[in-house]
Amino acid sequence: MEYVTAVPHPRSEAPGPARSGRRSLALALLFGALGAVVALLASRQGWSEGTATVAGGDFPLSAKGGDVTGVPASLAIVGLAALVAVFAVRRAGRFLVAGLLALSGAGTVVSALLGASDTSALDEKAAQASGDSGATVDAMTHTAWPYVAAAGGVLLLLAGLLALRYGRLWPAMSGRYERDGTPRVRKPRVPADPDRPEEIWKALDRGEDPTGA
Repeated sequence: MEYVTAVPHPRSEAPGPARSGRRSLALALLFGALGAVVALLASRQGWSEGTATVAGGDFPLSAKGGDVTGVPASLAIVGLAALVAVFAVRRAGRFLVAGLLALSGAGTVVSALLGASDTSALDEKAAQASGDSGATVDAMTHTAWPYVAAAGGVLLLLAGLLALRYGRLWPAMSGRYERDGTPRVRKPRVPADPDRPEEIWKALDRGEDPTGA
């Protein structure tokens, strides 16, 4: 014999759009801000070291990320600006800005990885130190900072992908300063005081007697 019960069985409900929007928004803000800061700080650190042969012996050389390439730092700034601009636009504009954020992150990754093996900055310093335009750097080594900058780019890329996927669920900046097409409420007009001099002159121009009852 089968028994039928009217008690509903508990069901596991998937998180609603609002919950997904809040979670993705928090992650995007965290990834975007952290990625931009990491990329900017890494670009100011030493990326490569080496020596140049001069008359007095070996001369130590070092190059910072900004000496090797300025692309990661520039794209990090662009990505940070795009992260802020996501909340100032809606619909198609938000999609485009989110795409710019993702592209900034991808460009940061690529440029940082290419800079990890670049020797031009140290070669230029070797030529200046030795006085020989054809001199190149010797025994060059690279630090881990280019890869740290690339990691910052990955975070920016993730923020852009989150904005592309969930940006439509995120809130926008307040539109109270924007004109929404609704008619503006006019203030009630205060009746003119007939005893004021300018009103008396206007009455005379109209052919009226301002002193009449």
